[in-house]
Amino acid sequence: MKYLGLHDIRKEFLKFFESKGHLILPSFSLIPKNDKSLLLIGAGMAPMKKFFTGEEVPPAKRVTTSQKCIRTGDIDNVGITDRHATFFEMLGNFSFGDYFKKEVIPWAWEFLTVNLEIAKEDLWVTVYHEDDEAYNIWKDVIGVPEERIVRLGKEDNFWELEVGPSGPCSEIYVDRGPEYGSDDERPGGEGERFIEVWNLVFTQFDKDEAGNYNPLSHPNIDTGMGLERIATVLQKTDNIFEIDAIKDIIKRISEVSGTEYGKDDKLDISFRVITDHIRAMTFMISDTIVPSNEGRGYVLRRLIRRAARHGRKLGIKKAFLSEIADLVIDSWGVEYKELVENKDSIKEIIRREEEKFLETIEQGLVRLNSHIEELKENKKNTLAGKDAFKLYDTYGFPIDLTEEILKEEGFKVDMAAFDEEMNIQKERARSAREDSNIGWSNQEDKNLFEGLSNEFLGYEVDSCDAKIIKIISNNEEVESLSEGEEGIVVLDRTPFYGESGGQVGDTGFIYNDDFKLEVIDTKKTKDELHLHIVKVVEGQATKTKVKAEVDYKRRNNIRRNHSVTHLLHKALKEVLGSHVSQAGSLVMEDRMRFDFSHFEAMTKEEIEKVEARVNEKIFEALPVKTTITDIDKAKEMGAIGLFEDKYHDVVRVLSMGDYSTELCGGTHVKNTSEISMFKILSESGISNGVRRIESITGPAVYNYLNSLKSEQEEIASELKSNKDEIVQKVKANVKSLKEATKEIERLEHDLAKDQISGITDSVKEVNGIQYVTSKFENVDVNTLRDLADEVRNKVGSVVVLFATVNDGKLNFVCAVSKDLVAKKISAGNIIKEVAKVAGGGGGGRPDMATAGAKNIDKIDEALDTLTKLL
Repeated sequence: MKYLGLHDIRKEFLKFFESKGHLILPSFSLIPKNDKSLLLIGAGMAPMKKFFTGEEVPPAKRVTTSQKCIRTGDIDNVGITDRHATFFEMLGNFSFGDYFKKEVIPWAWEFLTVNLEIAKEDLWVTVYHEDDEAYNIWKDVIGVPEERIVRLGKEDNFWELEVGPSGPCSEIYVDRGPEYGSDDERPGGEGERFIEVWNLVFTQFDKDEAGNYNPLSHPNIDTGMGLERIATVLQKTDNIFEIDAIKDIIKRISEVSGTEYGKDDKLDISFRVITDHIRAMTFMISDTIVPSNEGRGYVLRRLIRRAARHGRKLGIKKAFLSEIADLVIDSWGVEYKELVENKDSIKEIIRREEEKFLETIEQGLVRLNSHIEELKENKKNTLAGKDAFKLYDTYGFPIDLTEEILKEEGFKVDMAAFDEEMNIQKERARSAREDSNIGWSNQEDKNLFEGLSNEFLGYEVDSCDAKIIKIISNNEEVESLSEGEEGIVVLDRTPFYGESGGQVGDTGFIYNDDFKLEVIDTKKTKDELHLHIVKVVEGQATKTKVKAEVDYKRRNNIRRNHSVTHLLHKALKEVLGSHVSQAGSLVMEDRMRFDFSHFEAMTKEEIEKVEARVNEKIFEALPVKTTITDIDKAKEMGAIGLFEDKYHDVVRVLSMGDYSTELCGGTHVKNTSEISMFKILSESGISNGVRRIESITGPAVYNYLNSLKSEQEEIASELKSNKDEIVQKVKANVKSLKEATKEIERLEHDLAKDQISGITDSVKEVNGIQYVTSKFENVDVNTLRDLADEVRNKVGSVVVLFATVNDGKLNFVCAVSKDLVAKKISAGNIIKEVAKVAGGGGGGRPDMATAGAKNIDKIDEALDTLTKLL
């Protein structure tokens, strides 16, 4: 057979099927598109399911891909065996109602025997036991001897879902020779002699809910060949960790750790875990997945943490994974250009996550090891759920890591008790949320609004004629509200936007000739019913015809702030990277808050770039267009769904020129120029991997600039300077102040030093130990420490105890000479007892320690304590 490197095999495969009329498609993202049944893509055909079902039209009837895949079901076995992997590539060729068995079987044979030069006599095949068509093609057309064609049952050679496309399959195996097993072995068994390299699935049935297999008029072909697995065959290695590109990763880990692979079975597990996980995490981050505590983000976090821990097992104490990721990017970048394009962010995300984990793991490991010792002493095999939960909740130690470490030591976790503790915490959080919920969200209030609906007109108008159809007061329906009373009013149609999607509710007035209601807020139920929270300012409100009028000025400001979130989202992606996604927002009249996924604080330059880009698009006066369409058309338009599961089948797509296209149900400006101007006020972190920008637009920016101008003028007046010289004047004043402060400190130090000669003359002795005490005023702790050091050096064998009152604060310093430290006299122990007398505490090394205290009146009593202690 031909020796080919991993990357050469991929190239050869795609080129072969391109010659057979197939369209080469780039690998789909690891994030499933429009498929909530999958967390991550785990098979070559997974991203193309809708092509097979007919829900979507494929770009060509014949397609070939090398698909990156992640499977986490066997994550605990990765490394322990040399076969399991979380990341792999699946080579595949697909037919959507075009060719079938008589074409694909000969092509598979040709590629293996001609292009890869695998000996025909080394190839075996399996077929579904009822699939005579495939059997005969293998036997009569290809010429495979009958003894090398194995018929197997449904469990082995039939692919199906609960309902939908299904069909038999045929698997191709390579006989690796007698050194891998006996002559009695056959494909489909548990032995190591036969390795499956290619699965040809013949999707020829449509299985209905009754379990009937109805023949498809246009059957499909779906094949899958593991790239790493065929590489082990061609390179004649025992497993995927010995093939060229992957072996290079192990070599790099060996260089970083100073440990050789293949010398210790236990350490080899760590090599394999890191080697597998580094590929998985690199590709996941490249596909915009960032570490988090849920979903695919948690899978990534777990892989990084698991790899980092195994690095420690190899003796690597520092963060090292981003260095190994370099090799993956450089090697696999020949096929996956996105790795090279996202290199910096990939490495940075890995580095930050690993460093953060290393900071917390130490404390957790100490606690866990303590629990393991207790289990051994008490001859128990299960860690209590409460202890495991404390590790998770208090020390941030992942439960899966706790399980893994215990398993290595022969122990387990009481997961039922752990889950119970977790549920108790969730219930506490849920109760806390409920306590802060609005009154009309409970079940009792829900019944008040059952069967009601109103027409929302607020996208087009700011006022309209309407009718009050229901009035609520104190959770009860009433016929009227009197002047000064508050309640909830339901209209048959309304221009008032109900709070949702991060946008606050509208305010305004509902009125007629007889009464006037101030709308304090507008809420929206899950059933899209708009509720007006009102206060009667005139007359007595009844169920009758009214005029509903939104506060136009306030709404305009809200529109500006909401529309700018879309420009900001796009600008952040451009400046920081495609991994950025919205994590929430709050759109108000006077400001806007935007939360987004990102792994580090933005730099000053990045903030300036984003702000400039948003303003550029405002000044370009882009038309803002809303299109109402179905969810599939919206996705075809390239719309970004920020929280897709909240959208209905019919959606609103907001487009700002050609710059931004997103799904959104809020109210917006008609042209970006209406936003006027955008200013970022702050950027901060609110949780791990989530950042927050607070900003203003329109009139608020004008007011902000005026406020800055007033402050600038006031500062200039105080500095007796003109506005253009403020910065230079402040710098000069700061420099002068620093110099003055240094001079004061020098003078205070000199004054304190003048006391030293007197102090050294007053050395006392108890039990053969020399000691000296003294108190100072307006001397800082650092100076006091230097003075204590000087006295210790001058006297020789001595215990020094000083006190100082500086800026109303009491501090103590204790210094002990080396000979007395050797006699177990500790400055740290002394200072604790001394500070305790004055209502304080502290500590330090045996030779030098400091403490703070509250009660200045006790300073003499505290110093006198030293004599008793000695």
